[in-house]
Amino acid sequence: MSQAKNNAIPNTTVTRDLRELDKTTENIYESIVIISKRANQIGVEIKEELNAKLAEFASSNDNLEEVFENREQIEISKHYERMPKPTLVAIDEFLKDKVYFRNPSKDQE
Repeated sequence: MSQAKNNAIPNTTVTRDLRELDKTTENIYESIVIISKRANQIGVEIKEELNAKLAEFASSNDNLEEVFENREQIEISKHYERMPKPTLVAIDEFLKDKVYFRNPSKDQE
C-alpha cells in the first residue's frame, strides 16, 4: 500500500453516519461484516509487506547494539505505524464503492 493512496484517509477516529454505511447493502450488519473482512485482508497485506521489508535486516547473530543502531529499520517501522489503520482504509473503500462483495444467500433467492 502506498502512502499517496492513503493521504485522504483520516488517521484518527471519525464519527460516521450509519445511514451512509448501509446504503449499498440496506443492512448495517452486512455492511459491517463486509468492512471487517476487507479490513482483515488489508491487515494481512500490510503485515506481509512489513515482514518482507524487515526480513531484509534480519541476521543470524543479532545483538542488542545492532538492533538499536539500525535507523532504516526504525524508519520503516515508524512509516507503518503512521499509516491509517486497516479498518479506516476498509471503511473508506466501502463508502467509495471500491470493495467487491456478494452475498450467496441473496444470490440464491
